[in-house]
Amino acid sequence: MFLRQTRAIQAVTQRQARLIFALDATASREPTWAQARALHSELFSAAAETTSLAVQLCYYRGMAQLHSSHWLTEPGALLDQMSGVTCEAGITQIGRVLQHALDAGSASQPIRALVFVGDACEETPETLLSLAGQCGIKKLPLFLFQEGNDVTTRAVFARMAQVSGGATVPFDASSADLLRQLLGAVARFARGGLKALQDSGATGDQLLLAQLEKGP
Repeated sequence: MFLRQTRAIQAVTQRQARLIFALDATASREPTWAQARALHSELFSAAAETTSLAVQLCYYRGMAQLHSSHWLTEPGALLDQMSGVTCEAGITQIGRVLQHALDAGSASQPIRALVFVGDACEETPETLLSLAGQCGIKKLPLFLFQEGNDVTTRAVFARMAQVSGGATVPFDASSADLLRQLLGAVARFARGGLKALQDSGATGDQLLLAQLEKGP
């Protein structure tokens, strides 16, 4: 019985659209982490509202730590994973996140979108843009939520989103409701593509659609 149930769960997960939710958990985010974690949970809940989407939590911290969960479909399991993440001093590892996403997908089970929340970029822009371009070739758009106002990070995130076919969004607790709507829109995009956004009248869907239709 247990084996049959496990196989049934695996079969359902394999049919679901897949989205990676990635976080920068380095020390630079620690001063606002309590506030940000509540907002992360809001965003994560939006992605988990439907069982037609499988989400993987991925985060980096320290000098070489990159963690990724199993593919999860239950909101409770997703939020449990999120609540256990703590900050640790280190460097950004956005390139490793992108490479992980590229490696995790396959022709039969592609990753439909990658959502990333971070406040800094300490890596070579050319390397990140090359990886983002590979994501674009694989039709894996990057949706980059930037916390803070670092100008260099904003510019790199904007180019990464552009070459991958994704979008950038400021990550600010003052706009939590809009952010939640936008991530819900990303989740719908992951399941149904541009048509799902075009058929929706929701504010977040229309805002995301406007960014995506700008193109390169």
